[in-house]
Amino acid sequence: MSMLRTKAVEDVLARGGELRRRLGPFSLMGFGIGIVIGTGIFTLTGVEARDHAGPAVTVSFVLAGVASLLAALCYAELASSVPTAGSAYTYAYATMGEIFAWIIGWDLVLEFALGAAVVARGWSGYLASLLDLPPSLFGEDSVVNVGAIVITLLLGAVATVGIQQSSRVTNALVLVKVGICVFVVVAGLFFLKAANLTPFVPPAQPAGESESGLTQPLSQLLFGIEPSAFGITGVLTAAAVVFFAYTGFEAVANLGEETRKPSRDLPLGLFGTLGVSAVLYVAVSFVVVGMVDYRQIDPGAPIASAFESVGAGWAAHLVSIAAVAGLTSVILVDIVAIGRIGFAMSRDRLLPPAVGRIHTRWGTPYRITIAVTLGIALLAGFVPLSSLANLVSIGTLFAFVTVSLAVPVLRRTKPALERPFRVPLSPVVPVLSALACLYLMTNLSVETWLRFLAWLAVGLVVYFAYGHRQASLPDVSSRR
Repeated sequence: MSMLRTKAVEDVLARGGELRRRLGPFSLMGFGIGIVIGTGIFTLTGVEARDHAGPAVTVSFVLAGVASLLAALCYAELASSVPTAGSAYTYAYATMGEIFAWIIGWDLVLEFALGAAVVARGWSGYLASLLDLPPSLFGEDSVVNVGAIVITLLLGAVATVGIQQSSRVTNALVLVKVGICVFVVVAGLFFLKAANLTPFVPPAQPAGESESGLTQPLSQLLFGIEPSAFGITGVLTAAAVVFFAYTGFEAVANLGEETRKPSRDLPLGLFGTLGVSAVLYVAVSFVVVGMVDYRQIDPGAPIASAFESVGAGWAAHLVSIAAVAGLTSVILVDIVAIGRIGFAMSRDRLLPPAVGRIHTRWGTPYRITIAVTLGIALLAGFVPLSSLANLVSIGTLFAFVTVSLAVPVLRRTKPALERPFRVPLSPVVPVLSALACLYLMTNLSVETWLRFLAWLAVGLVVYFAYGHRQASLPDVSSRR
């Protein structure tokens, strides 16, 4: 039963304060928007409009935003009540038990580390396209992706030196990409054609030859569901895909111990991030499908190609600049988030305590941040990660399910806990959030599930070999 021992919320709150509280709501929104608005707005719009939803891809972004809001409500209650580093890892420790906390922590390391490596390679490709750099050093065909390694090391240094420095860099990058996204919307409105928006929801049709074997979605394997394009089903399919454009906002909850007034600022940071991101996603997707017939959209660079098709090729350079800025901030926030998760796990001795040591001058968990940076740089430099990108999504959704379920559990086990923000209609909303995330997980391929389970299996080996033996937490399950 010691594997199911829980961490008392009082202990979580008492052990806080090792990190420096320097962040306010706008800094938190900067981190959140910095990680959320990335490749999704520059690629998913075109792919899903062309293949699944047509002009109604805007509706898909709205539906995905609602699903994300459900998870954000759960994060807001837990983050404001238990403001700590580690977010979902700590929430699981306080509600479900040590082994579940380890699984979530291990899962979050996968999510953020792999996400940063994938984005670093994308950053390198965008920069090469923008500045006409040699593909042998910056492209996907390079033996060693020097660009990906360099940007990872530079941003790792920023994340190591301090949270304020990371916040300033992130906020500057966010201003650039948000500003250019607003420009895209305003300028694109002058080139809209009503004919491109009709029919808004194209008639349903077979999706063609379906995927099979390990590449097919798990839901298709389990229930014999055949994919279709367009129509209402196509809109829902696109919503399941573009949902992943919203992921990353949970990184805000990892900064609970570095927030000046967490009970107020964390909910503002979470909802502000989602609100701004959702408005930009819907507006940009509407402009793109209004400028170009959805059947003619370039899935690789939908926004840039849309402006080129109407004779405004100069705008493509601005879009490329926004893409580089957007991806830069994603990498930085990923590295910062992993550092906080590793710090929380090492504080509980599930990882060696020396790993999470705080630097006396910088006030950051510098050792884990440096180690993670080097690991990400190696992955980004030497491993083509396109086939592993879905692991980021399944890791995120798994964490969302855990956080959603933690809300009603903590309501029952700690009814007297002060909750500055409360999820409305609990447990209905948390259960709906968990079910929505589980549904989206079933839309991922069988091979993604197998890789995810393999990663968790490795994590369990590490847990039983070290973490479970060394954990400093006494068995407090009797307090529940």
